[in-house]
Amino acid sequence: MEQEIACPGSNGDVVLRAESIPFSQVPGQSRLFLAYQNDPLSLTKYYPSAVVSHTQISERIPEVLSNYTTDRTALCDALEETNRQIGAGQKVFEHISLLHEPDAVAVVTGQQTGLFTGPLYTIYKALSAARAAECLRGRGFKAVPVFWAATEDHDFAEVNEAFLVDADGELTRTATDLISNGQPVGAIALDPSINATVDSLFGAVRATEFRPDLKTLVSDAWQAGSTFSEAFERMLAALTSEFGLIVIDPLHPTMKRLAAPICADATRKAKEIADALFVRSHELTVDGFEPQVAIEAGYFPMFWQADDGTRVAIRQTENGTFRTKDKAREFSVDELTHSIEDDPTRFSPGVMLRPVVQDFILPTVCYFGGGGEIAYFAQNSEVYRVLRRPATTILHRQSFTVVEAKHRRTLKRYGLEFTDIFRGFDALLPEIVDRYLNKDLATTFAEVEEKINTELNRLDRELSHLDPTLAENLANRRRKIIYHLGALRGKAQRASLQKDEMVNRQLTAIFNELMPHGGLQERTLNVTYFLDQYGPRFIDWIYRAIDLNDNGHRVVYL
Repeated sequence: MEQEIACPGSNGDVVLRAESIPFSQVPGQSRLFLAYQNDPLSLTKYYPSAVVSHTQISERIPEVLSNYTTDRTALCDALEETNRQIGAGQKVFEHISLLHEPDAVAVVTGQQTGLFTGPLYTIYKALSAARAAECLRGRGFKAVPVFWAATEDHDFAEVNEAFLVDADGELTRTATDLISNGQPVGAIALDPSINATVDSLFGAVRATEFRPDLKTLVSDAWQAGSTFSEAFERMLAALTSEFGLIVIDPLHPTMKRLAAPICADATRKAKEIADALFVRSHELTVDGFEPQVAIEAGYFPMFWQADDGTRVAIRQTENGTFRTKDKAREFSVDELTHSIEDDPTRFSPGVMLRPVVQDFILPTVCYFGGGGEIAYFAQNSEVYRVLRRPATTILHRQSFTVVEAKHRRTLKRYGLEFTDIFRGFDALLPEIVDRYLNKDLATTFAEVEEKINTELNRLDRELSHLDPTLAENLANRRRKIIYHLGALRGKAQRASLQKDEMVNRQLTAIFNELMPHGGLQERTLNVTYFLDQYGPRFIDWIYRAIDLNDNGHRVVYL
C-alpha cells in the first residue's frame, strides 16, 4: 500500500509516494535479522531490552538514568568543542545544553567516517536518530540525537570511496589518493589532492541548478589541512543542521578519559568476557543463527595504539598476560589497567566493547543500527552483562530505496514491480526482450523447441522398442540439444537488447541506480548524487518519509 507524503520543493510542494517491502523479500538478509525484525520479543535471550515499538523505549529512561555516572559537564564541554570546530548549527548547541540536564537521554547512532559521508545509509541512520529524539521530545521527554563518528576504525580502503550514477546511467567511483599506514581513519590528514577528488565527484554527473551550492558545501568540508574525520563530521553537520544532530568524536581526549573506567573494568574481566562471548557464539549457532564476529582464542575487546600511530590488536596469553599482536608490548592485568587509566588515548574498543563504551559515555536510551549491528548486539549483550551494564535497545535504522521518476516510468513501461529487480538483470532480460522487443523471435524459438521435442518424442518411442539403451542415449542428447538451444536463445535476447540502445540504457541505469553491485541502493550510492539532482530539500524529503513504525524496506518514488 502506497503512502503519499507532501514535501516542500523549490517550485511548490512535491508529493512523494512510499511503499513498504518486508525484508523477507529483500535478498541477502540474515536469518537473525529477519527474526528480530519480525518478532524481537522472541529473542530476548539475545536482546534483553528488546521492544516491539519505538514508542516503548521511553520505558527504559529510568533505568538508563539510574545507571549513568559520567560527568555530564565534561561530556558536554567536549561535545561543544567538537561541534563548534565542525561548524554545527545553533540547534546542535541547544541540544547539547539539553543533554547537560540530569534527566536528559540520548538517541544514538553511528557509522564509519566515509568519503563524502559514505553510502546513503549513513544519512538514513542520522535522520532515524533525529526523528526518534524528536518523537520523544514531543511526548515530554528530554532527548537528543547523537551521531558517534567511528573515527577509531582503521580499515581505510572500506571508507575511501564514493559512488554516483553518471549522466549515461553508469556507476562511477571516486576515491582519494591518500594512503593509510594502519592508523585510525580519523587521524589521516587531507592533502591538496583532495581538490581533484572533489572535482572528480562532480565531473561525471549532469550539472543542475543545485551544483554550485552543493560543491561549495563539499569543498568547505573536504579541504587540505583537515583530517578525514573532521571533513566527514563537517559535511554531516552541514547536511543535518536543522535536526540538531550532535556529533561525538571518540578520538577526542576527553572522550578517551571518560571511557577509561569502563575500559579498565573490561580489562579486569577480559577472560570472563571472552568466555561469555564464546558460549554466546555457540548458542547462536545451535539456534540456527550465524555469529557476526568469530571469537578466537585469546580474544581481547580492545586495541592498542603504537608509537607510530598504528592500531594493533591485543591478545590474552595462556599465562594470563596481555600481548599486542605485533608482540612489541606485553602487560600484566595491573599494568594494562594502569596504562588505560594513565594514558587512555592509547586504547580503543573493538566492535564487541564499543556499544558498552558508547553507553557509558552517553545516557543512551536506544541505538539505531543496520542489520549487521543488530547481529553484533546478539553477541555483545553478554559484554553488557559481564560489565553489569543495562543492555541498550537496538532498533533498525530506516531503510530506503529512492526511485526517480524516470525509473518509475521504465518499470511501468515494462510491467515491472520494484521487487522484480531483486531477481537480477539476467533473470529479467528474457522476459523483457520476449514481451517487448522481439516477440516474433520469441515465438519462433518456442515453436522450434516444441517441434524438436515432438520429433524427439517420436524417435524415443521407436528407439525404446528397438533398444532401451539407445533411448537412454537419446535422453542425454535431448538435454544437450535443449541446453544449446537455450544458450542460443539467450545470445539472441542479448543481441536484441544491444540493438535497441534506448532499452538497454534504461535497464542498465535501473540496475546501476536501484541495485548497484547487486545490493540495495543505500549500501553503495552517495548522497551527493541526489543532492545534485534535487537540492538540499532531498534531506528533508527523506526525513519526512521516515516511519518509525515500519520495520520494512521503504521504497520512495520521487
